Amino acid sequence: MTISTEAQRLRQRRSIAGAFVGTAIEWYDFYIFGTAAALVFGKVFYPEVAPGTALMASFATFWVGFLARPLGGLVFGHFGDRLGRKNILVITLVMMGVATTCIGLLPGYAQIGVAAPVILIFLRAVQGIAVGGEWGGAVLMATENAEGAKKGMAGAWVQQGSPAGAILATSAFMAVSLLPDQAFLSYGWRIPFLCSALLVFVGLVIRLKVEESADFERVREAREVVKVPIVQVLRDAPLVLVLGVIASIMGISLAYFTNTFLLSWTTGPLGLDRQVMLNVLLGAAVLQFIWQPLAAKLAERIGANKVMLGGLALCLLMVAPFFAAIAAASLPLITLTLYVMFLAGTSYYALLANALAQAFAPQVRYTAVSLSYQLCSSLIGGSTPLVAQWILSNSNGNPWPVAAFFAALLIATILGVSGLNRASGRRFAATAVQE
Repeated sequence: MTISTEAQRLRQRRSIAGAFVGTAIEWYDFYIFGTAAALVFGKVFYPEVAPGTALMASFATFWVGFLARPLGGLVFGHFGDRLGRKNILVITLVMMGVATTCIGLLPGYAQIGVAAPVILIFLRAVQGIAVGGEWGGAVLMATENAEGAKKGMAGAWVQQGSPAGAILATSAFMAVSLLPDQAFLSYGWRIPFLCSALLVFVGLVIRLKVEESADFERVREAREVVKVPIVQVLRDAPLVLVLGVIASIMGISLAYFTNTFLLSWTTGPLGLDRQVMLNVLLGAAVLQFIWQPLAAKLAERIGANKVMLGGLALCLLMVAPFFAAIAAASLPLITLTLYVMFLAGTSYYALLANALAQAFAPQVRYTAVSLSYQLCSSLIGGSTPLVAQWILSNSNGNPWPVAAFFAALLIATILGVSGLNRASGRRFAATAVQE
């Protein structure tokens, strides 16, 4: 199938817009849960236990969404590789919106007892299944409809959904945090969740206008659709799948370390003002949103691997200053070091989507990309706040064991990105020989 250059450009713009808007809404839904887990859920859904234990229970509930994400990646990846990307992305968006709205309507422990946290955990699992199928499909919808060197920029715009969602989520909680504490805990925190219904409607209107992925259409026309994609991935590319998991670590861990664990740490034991810290995190998300397309543009000039590894190396160098600022409870130094770390880390994050997509063949790409990212989110990324809180609690508030944990995540990511880049090079070399 041949289409004109102008039609191709229009298709590319629609695909990027649909992927970005839908992903931003899904991440908004996911991030408001993380913010609420740090500020609210321990008090509303686990009030019968000690504050520290309630916070751990809240973070464990937060992790449930990550545990469910590989299931979403496997199920929706299977049908996305078999039937196409577009319709799957409509389903995941609706699922996320319904679950988030229901959380906003859920009575607390004081009203319905233990049923409240049980239902919360179930709804969190639905969120996880939805985003497990969303991210990989959005990445492919954008990158597979883009041409050549523009694939990196298309993938970067999918990644823009993360800071956009964080900006929306943090702004929403900043607004409701202006309420008195009693009003905030009784109904204020629910407002950001209820707003999801309107956002999902807007996202659906945009996403329904997007054309199917060009790469998938070629696979379907060539009758190369795979019956059971996961079997082929595990048979042909198990090492690449493992490298994809490891390469994704900081793409997930960094955001949840800062937006969930750091928010709880600084506004709790360190005694910093909740509103001020939300402002700081909002500023970090704005910086990320501005910088990611610039990082993608830089990658077009010097290469994606250099930008990704350079950003991760700088992030590793910032670990000691960042945690020294936390140890001193210095808001200006925490802000400065956090922003440098965010700019460095998001240089890598901007290009992660396309790096994963290019590592796998189109016939199994939805399944493979989704599983790589979502297995990482389940096993490592989503547990970051819980593990960090456990380390902090068992080290009597000493920040340096937490710093060692954070540095280990960075080092593992660097090794994963290096390995994934080599694996992608071998795949393209093999494809060229076959052609």
